[in-house]
Amino acid sequence: MTSEAGTGQRAAHLNLDAGVAETLRARLPMVAERTVTAITAEVPDYSGALTGAMRAKIENAVRIALGTFLQLIEGTQAFDPSTPLAPALEAAYALGSGEARSGRSMDALLAAYRVGARVAWREVSTTTVRSGLAAETVAEFAELMFAYIDELSAASVAGHADELASAGRMRRRSLERLTQQLLAGEPEESLRRSAERADWPPPQTLTVVLLPRRHLRAVLALLNPYTLESGEDLPGMNAVEELAVLLVPDMHGGRRRQLTRLLHGHRAVLGPARPWHRVAASYHRATRALALGLGEPDAGPVDTERHLATLLLSMDPEALADLRAQALAPLAPLPPATAHRLAGTLRSWLLHQGRRDDVAADLFVHPQTVRYRMGKLRELFGDRLHDPATVLDLTIALAVPPEPEAA
Repeated sequence: MTSEAGTGQRAAHLNLDAGVAETLRARLPMVAERTVTAITAEVPDYSGALTGAMRAKIENAVRIALGTFLQLIEGTQAFDPSTPLAPALEAAYALGSGEARSGRSMDALLAAYRVGARVAWREVSTTTVRSGLAAETVAEFAELMFAYIDELSAASVAGHADELASAGRMRRRSLERLTQQLLAGEPEESLRRSAERADWPPPQTLTVVLLPRRHLRAVLALLNPYTLESGEDLPGMNAVEELAVLLVPDMHGGRRRQLTRLLHGHRAVLGPARPWHRVAASYHRATRALALGLGEPDAGPVDTERHLATLLLSMDPEALADLRAQALAPLAPLPPATAHRLAGTLRSWLLHQGRRDDVAADLFVHPQTVRYRMGKLRELFGDRLHDPATVLDLTIALAVPPEPEAA
């Protein structure tokens, strides 16, 4: 592509006849009008867009651009050849930026330049030929004009690309800020403002997913494009990996199974689905499940909805320990191995609602053994085994299997 100074210097040596230049300048409004009409007709992205004040603005931009070119080629005064070109290039750059903000693609912008160049040259060449310019001069005129339009289009493309890059960076920052606000549990009104700034449509629900960062790209490709990602790492499931935090839209109800299937083969933790502005609760539950080490190391995603009792019991470990000590106090004087066996029998008895054969199958013992142990437990607990409050305490205290006795 010809440089600014190069185009200006070559144009200055063309020394276009002043009368021809004046004729061309007089036709600029008509050339601009026909150029915009052709762009509107031939480039779908501009169909119906260049009307009213917008059309007048673009026609004026075409007139200024062609007028600048005529100033370059008149050669009637000495000047720095790059000086007249600079404002035109700045205007072209601004045009590209504005088109990006309007949502039109770079391909549409370049197509508009191609159509505009063709129409403008058809009108200009007709005038130059009728004015009697030599064929060599007309050819050089054409070369310079298309080189000039190439420079304008390159400046517009640069403006378009820079605007998209800047807007992309700003949106990424806005999305990151929104994600941190969501995880921090900020007020809904503040979250809605941030979502609007980030151009992120709030879903009905969000579900937190924790997974190794090395799996992040592969998983994101399978998820809703409006899935949010936290830029901060969490301590991983082992000492050598970091975890990413994803906020996945609308995976509630039956879609949760779909999410679990998508995560098959990945060591992930799923929090519950929550209204989008309350996703902090999903995050807290997922991180709590992570800290508890729920699930098997190679068993795939851990669904916290399947571990609610364990999560509930883990909320206040000291209170649970105190409850166990109180509820199982009658077993305290016994040898540890005997206390462990009786506690396991009592747990199974409560879970199986006293069905002796089911308890025996669960413990891999003979039904008579179950009968003997339950007789011993009735001696220790007495009538309290029939007290609903005691049964409730024992059920909670024994919800997690007793620790095995020491060897």
